Amino acid sequence: MMNNMIKNQRGMTLIEIMVVVAIIAGITGLIAVNVVERQEKANIDLTKTQISNLMSALDQYKLDNHRYPSSDQGLDALVEKPSSGKVPENYPEDGYIKKIPKDGWGQEFSYASPGTHGNKVEIWSAGPDEEEGTEDDVTSWEMDEEGEEE
Repeated sequence: MMNNMIKNQRGMTLIEIMVVVAIIAGITGLIAVNVVERQEKANIDLTKTQISNLMSALDQYKLDNHRYPSSDQGLDALVEKPSSGKVPENYPEDGYIKKIPKDGWGQEFSYASPGTHGNKVEIWSAGPDEEEGTEDDVTSWEMDEEGEEE
């Protein structure tokens, strides 16, 4: 009786298992590609938003002090009153922002005042490759060209 039960039970063949694994791998690959693409777009959008927020804080700094922080003072001048260079006269007690954010890839932003692309100040992120000067950089001056920032 036991032998008859064993003979009647049919397992999956190696080919059937391989087909199932291939289907699962294909579905996983499609999902992974979509997730990675969406994550990259989310990182870019986050970085653009952070640049826009930093530019707004810099504009407020300029309104209060009639100039932007120097390149040497950097974005840190938005968090803590600079003690070197031209020290701002009208600096709020709690600063302009609580802390300097990182870009969408966890890296620090770069800042220049005056800018080198025809702007008074410029902020940029090296982007996902973490190399400045490549085409995946996210920059305040390109945002100006796209009309995403005033």
